[in-house]
Amino acid sequence: MEDNPFLTFLGFLFVGAVLLLGGCWAYPNYNVYSQKLAGEALLAHAQSSKEVAVAEAKAKMESATMLADAEIARAKGVAEANKIIGDSLRGNSDYLHYLWINNLEKLNPTVIYVPTEANLPILEAGRANQLPLIQPEGK
Repeated sequence: MEDNPFLTFLGFLFVGAVLLLGGCWAYPNYNVYSQKLAGEALLAHAQSSKEVAVAEAKAKMESATMLADAEIARAKGVAEANKIIGDSLRGNSDYLHYLWINNLEKLNPTVIYVPTEANLPILEAGRANQLPLIQPEGK
């Protein structure tokens, strides 16, 4: 058989037409398909971001709850320690006077007020007139 150039041309023309028509059908469908995939990817990203935000909020809430519980436990411990100290010092005025005197040695004060029988200090009202007045700077 001989090759007829016209038939070969018609064969190429037919194959080209089929490819062109197939491309005209496939291109819009591919665009729709790719847009659908892009939308699904955006939706998945949004859902993932939402889940991350919710997880972070839950972690912050749990952290705040645990910090509050720790603060409550610390406050209960302080309250219990204060009660124990207060109960142990009740009726121990001699020990409190001993602590007061020992602390006076550490402070090295220039004026000491000693309580009287009514636990009121004797004030030096006349001493205030002997002290020099301190003038504010610039006057």
